[in-house]
Amino acid sequence: MMNETLLFDSLSNPVPELRRDVQIIPVTDNGQDLLYFHDMMGYSSPNFALDRKIEPILSLFNGQYGVNQISTMLNNTIKADDLLDFVQLLDQHRILNSKHFKLFSNRIEKDFEASKTRKSALAGESYPDHPAELSTFMKSFMSEAKSLESAPKKALYAPHIDLRVGNKQYAEAFSGLKSLRPKRVVILATSHYAGNYPDIYKSSPYIGSVKNYELPGKTFMTDQSYIEKLNKAASETGFTLSDRAHRVEHSIELHLLFAGHIWQHDFQIVPILVAGIDDLLYHSEGDIGAKTDDFAKQLHDLDDEDTFYLVSGDLSHVGKKFGDPLAASQLRDDVELSDRLFIDAAISGRAQLLLDQVATDYDATRICGFPPLYTFLSAFPETKGELINYHWWDETERESAVSFGSIYY
Repeated sequence: MMNETLLFDSLSNPVPELRRDVQIIPVTDNGQDLLYFHDMMGYSSPNFALDRKIEPILSLFNGQYGVNQISTMLNNTIKADDLLDFVQLLDQHRILNSKHFKLFSNRIEKDFEASKTRKSALAGESYPDHPAELSTFMKSFMSEAKSLESAPKKALYAPHIDLRVGNKQYAEAFSGLKSLRPKRVVILATSHYAGNYPDIYKSSPYIGSVKNYELPGKTFMTDQSYIEKLNKAASETGFTLSDRAHRVEHSIELHLLFAGHIWQHDFQIVPILVAGIDDLLYHSEGDIGAKTDDFAKQLHDLDDEDTFYLVSGDLSHVGKKFGDPLAASQLRDDVELSDRLFIDAAISGRAQLLLDQVATDYDATRICGFPPLYTFLSAFPETKGELINYHWWDETERESAVSFGSIYY
């Protein structure tokens, strides 16, 4: 339970600033204009929203002004005591970067680290949390998938886009794996949240976990022996078992959702998140380059005929939502050309060509699948790819877009 004494309680000290990692999204619900506070890290209260009229007040919570000062700046239209109550409401729901928030979030992370199971982060939101309903949900996707003649022998590169957007592409890509029976599935996936823990992952681009992954009605057991072998060379390869980045990550979970549906036999998993390896774009001979090479060599050496690889990554992220000055629709022709060059390099199986393509514009289109795919191709340079699908999702209302596709190896 929350300790009320930890909440901010001062009229004169600066009010803690709003958390910068919380998105404040205008929404309308039953005719009421609201501000919805979306916390991708899952620390704040779920579904927390406030009347949009309070928006001007929020801009004053920047860590510089106390409650009395803010009340004066508002011409005393809100009494200081009432304003403090409002501050404490935000603090209670972990919206402020306060002592209460830091203690709460640290406890969340330590509880996760101590757990032996990584529970689903998306069940009940992106897909049903009841096993029978989930089975029906997945069958509805797979029943419409195109029948593919060829099946990959080594790996699948596939997206981790929202299921509502990419369900057809997911189903088409994973349908070709039905005849396979791997005993081990190594998952190399984009890490979206490693940057939230800079002190932990500064020199560790490869983030493993020994936790078993739990989805509704199914638990995926990790291959402890394989992971132990990876960990023995951690200092050379940049591998770590400090797994906080796995807690809310979706890139592995969505692949397991489909793998668990198409494969009913027993198999073990090796879940590995790949954090940013942007240093390669500027200096491929540096520390990250050496660790990437060593880790790739280790993957190659540990490979056998019973191991299959899932590589989880999307393609370009463009438009105003992602910091571009222009809408995605204005960038589409150039971005699709860039995507095509990336895909051609990926299909060639040449890691260096893939790196050269991304480095040409220093990853200007933000291809999040580059780190895991580059790692896989570095480990298995002899593989050749076959494009399965390519799709452009235009988020028109936010003038942004994400492209994604699938490749068999």
